[in-house]
Amino acid sequence: MANAAVSAGMAGRPVYGSISRDRRWALRWSYFFLVLFAIFFLMPPIYMLITSLKSSAEISAAQNPWWVENPTLSNYVELLTQNQFLVFFRNSAIVSVCVVAISMVISVSAAFALARMKFWGSATLATGVFLTYLIPDTLLFIPLFKMFAFVRENLGIELMNHWWTLIIIYPTLTVPFCTWIMIGYFASIPKELDEAALIDGATWMQTLTKIFIPVALPGIIAATIFAFTVSWAQFLYPLAFTTSTSELVLPVGIVTTLIKGDVFNWGQIMTGALLGAAPPLIIYAFLMDYYIAGLTAGATKG
Repeated sequence: MANAAVSAGMAGRPVYGSISRDRRWALRWSYFFLVLFAIFFLMPPIYMLITSLKSSAEISAAQNPWWVENPTLSNYVELLTQNQFLVFFRNSAIVSVCVVAISMVISVSAAFALARMKFWGSATLATGVFLTYLIPDTLLFIPLFKMFAFVRENLGIELMNHWWTLIIIYPTLTVPFCTWIMIGYFASIPKELDEAALIDGATWMQTLTKIFIPVALPGIIAATIFAFTVSWAQFLYPLAFTTSTSELVLPVGIVTTLIKGDVFNWGQIMTGALLGAAPPLIIYAFLMDYYIAGLTAGATKG
């Protein structure tokens, strides 16, 4: 019996060793692809940072593009002291904050109604809301131009070439997706909570503000981050609907003012791109856990 037990134990060792080797190889491959992923996605911002620290003469010289001979902050100083860049930054900030506020008010209310206040066609409407997000931006140019022309002809209001017009346009991109995220998150909340609140005499609005919003805070933060990112980084609509320098937002302003004909001011272009990427980067750095939790719930529930 003892020999049999020893034999069984020895026979089992290669199995455990095989599992351990498989695990080691899996970890090695995981780290290998993780390093490739990091290199692939970190190379552009690193190159942008290196270029932003070079003078125009050094950028034009045929030298190693990944090395800075004489680091300088002149690009940052020149860009931050230009009134144009500050105007672009201000316009982007105002537009993004307003779009986030409008998007969240509409999305939270619509998602609560579609997820909890069941009515005829609510499921179809919820699907339709998300499908509108899949419409490419380029297909909306003609309808938007037609609408703006109609408003100008009948109401005398000029909507073209104003930064505040973007506050009207951007929610068409942010509201559908934010609503879809919130529908999934609201659907994951137990129905006993709102049923208990309604039995205690709470209204639907009180149920939303005092129960659902605090519980669904990760989903709301995820939707807020998405709305801010879209409105801050949008390039196509500002390029089409704004032309004056004082009305431009940051993504379009950097391109139109720092590229003149075939002359590219690469140092300041890279500097402006890095400064423009800073606010979303800071937000993601502090709220990444909430963003992942909100997207996960929105994608798996409902």
